[in-house]
Amino acid sequence: MKITLLTVGKTDVPWVRQGLEIYVSRLSHYVPFRLEEIPQLKKVSSFSEEQIKTREGALLLSKIKPSDKLILLDERGEEFTSLRFARFIEDSASKDGRDIVFAIGGAYGFSPEVYSRSEMKISLSKMTFSHQMVRTIFAEQLYRAFTIIKGEPYHHE
Repeated sequence: MKITLLTVGKTDVPWVRQGLEIYVSRLSHYVPFRLEEIPQLKKVSSFSEEQIKTREGALLLSKIKPSDKLILLDERGEEFTSLRFARFIEDSASKDGRDIVFAIGGAYGFSPEVYSRSEMKISLSKMTFSHQMVRTIFAEQLYRAFTIIKGEPYHHE
């Protein structure tokens, strides 16, 4: 199983980027992990939110293989504890072994086409975070999940 974090736009806030790089580096010890940033659309001032989501959605979908399990990070998704998320990752690896693509949309979220292709939505919190900060928060939670799976002392209950 490989895991990809697919995002719209680059992480341009330096301290957010630093945190993300730390966890991306740490994840490589546990799983083949890749961060893929789709370039943000240019010259969109005349586009509606729906047009932006549709265009971003097409770019996201072009990066996903038919065999991939697509999971969206979405405020309306299912919430997990860190322990339950670790079990979810472990079960995904052992049951079907399919590659997982976690996707973070742009500022306006996902297009209907992306929602249709996805198999699941996960929410990191009832609070709303910027789509840039979610990258680092999610990468840390994924790292935490692998330390839980391996029985390492990172997570405390």
